[in-house]
Amino acid sequence: KLKKTIKLVGTDIDGVWTDARMYYSADGDIMKSFSTYDGMGVELLRQVNIPLVIMTSENTEIVTKRAEKLGVAHVYQAETQKLDRLKEVCKELEISLDEVAYIGDDVNDLDVLKSVGLSAMPPNSPILNQFSPDYLTSRPGGDGAFRDFVDFILSNK
Repeated sequence: KLKKTIKLVGTDIDGVWTDARMYYSADGDIMKSFSTYDGMGVELLRQVNIPLVIMTSENTEIVTKRAEKLGVAHVYQAETQKLDRLKEVCKELEISLDEVAYIGDDVNDLDVLKSVGLSAMPPNSPILNQFSPDYLTSRPGGDGAFRDFVDFILSNK
């Protein structure tokens, strides 16, 4: 069982919702692949009134479109200070960092992973030698890692 009540879920995108690859066409168009399992994870959180915050250091229309399709209100792109942003969202929602579950996969997520009540990483994260999360997803990034994390949270409430 979870030691704390989770009132907010935060997530990185590349390496969690995607396989960390960026595909470029000959015309320079960028494409990313998203798992529909992760989209259902967003819906499952919505059903239990747990808001989601997306924070990514990338800045692409792709993430904007995906978030719009899923109805995610808190989306921060080109975010270089994820922990500061998360603290702002927590203040707005009147919750503490202990009430946040966060999944990330790389060095720019470390300060957040170390600060939240529940941390998670996909098994293909390149920083598993630097940080041991509270939960290691059974699915890799881009293949339902976020959904796996949501299922873990909801099954342990």
